[in-house]
Amino acid sequence: MARITVEDCLDQVDNRFELVLIAARRARELALGKEALVPWENDKPTVVALRELAAGKVDYLLQEKYRRPVVPAAKPAARVESPSEKE
Repeated sequence: MARITVEDCLDQVDNRFELVLIAARRARELALGKEALVPWENDKPTVVALRELAAGKVDYLLQEKYRRPVVPAAKPAARVESPSEKE
């Protein structure tokens, strides 16, 4: 079992935060039964997902369709008057 590093994966994905999202989504797919694109080697789904990313086997551009805001669009805040404005 070779050790995988973030730097190995950043050759394929430029942004480390996007890397986490892509790897997590792929690990979830693997945990739910999707076929691995690299030999499993008795690793956990998260490690296999990172190994797939480092090997360039995951087309992460397909992940665009899954993007959605984490926080729903906020409504404008109500205006609150300070005590000095009331006088």
